[in-house]
Amino acid sequence: MDYISIKEASKKWGISDSRIRLLCRKGRIEGAVKIGRNWAIPCDSVKPIDGREVINKEYLGLEYDFNIIDSLKEKIDELRPFSKQLADSLHEKIVVEWTYNSNAIEGNTLTMSETKVVLEGITIGGKTMVEHLETINHRDAILFIEDLVSNKEQISEWNIRTIHSLILKEIDNKNAGRYRTENVLISGAKHIPPMHYEITDLMQELIEEYDNNWEAYHPVVRATLLHGEFVKIHPFIDGNGRTARLLLNFELMRNGYTPIIIKNEDRAKYYEVLDIAHTTTNYKPFIKLVSELVVESEKLWLSLLE
Repeated sequence: MDYISIKEASKKWGISDSRIRLLCRKGRIEGAVKIGRNWAIPCDSVKPIDGREVINKEYLGLEYDFNIIDSLKEKIDELRPFSKQLADSLHEKIVVEWTYNSNAIEGNTLTMSETKVVLEGITIGGKTMVEHLETINHRDAILFIEDLVSNKEQISEWNIRTIHSLILKEIDNKNAGRYRTENVLISGAKHIPPMHYEITDLMQELIEEYDNNWEAYHPVVRATLLHGEFVKIHPFIDGNGRTARLLLNFELMRNGYTPIIIKNEDRAKYYEVLDIAHTTTNYKPFIKLVSELVVESEKLWLSLLE
């Protein structure tokens, strides 16, 4: 039997390479054979119907009582719109604390007060240029996801790549916004990320799940799954954690919930619940952690609003 490559099939059928690889992996192209990292497709294969197939992944522990979270959200919504002065004050506090904690989790040594000063445009002596850039870049990534929320945009691979490119801007331009081309291990975790050549398919699958499978879930569950499943793929060589925490808050904010801050001092617990989700598909501990942080965030907002 004669075979053609994915590139040849892509040209023949007018379907993207990544979509054909995904269809091959799901057995949607009859007779397709995997040879190493590539696929060989029979010359006489019929073009597959490009309907988006429902992905049936089973996640455990998604049930949670969100009544307190939703009742606090209703109280906050009743107090909208906020005064400009209060909105600006809240925004500044969130940007500083979110940036400090997210970067500190990844090893940045700037203190909270130093982070605030760097965001005001002042250089801190004795700190590296990379630490300064990580601070400025994270602020810019927050502003970008806020624009996405304002424009009522859904998450997409393009948006995820853009968030990541902002995170690594002028730090690692070669890899900024580009999926990794080598395999990685996560220090201290039992979970081993997938092979680099699987990433394109897995990221496309993640977006399909997000678009088609998670609509009925509570926004807190969707946000937690988006973070968890993204980090499980670990699509970039660096910056996955910061990107994941931005994605989590993107999903909360686009549904009207206040953003949360996963604190540096809680990183051991954070890593633990992530690893449980990745190795057992049990998201209950992670959802509990995120839910508690949402309640904490909502109570803070209400204390300032009332």
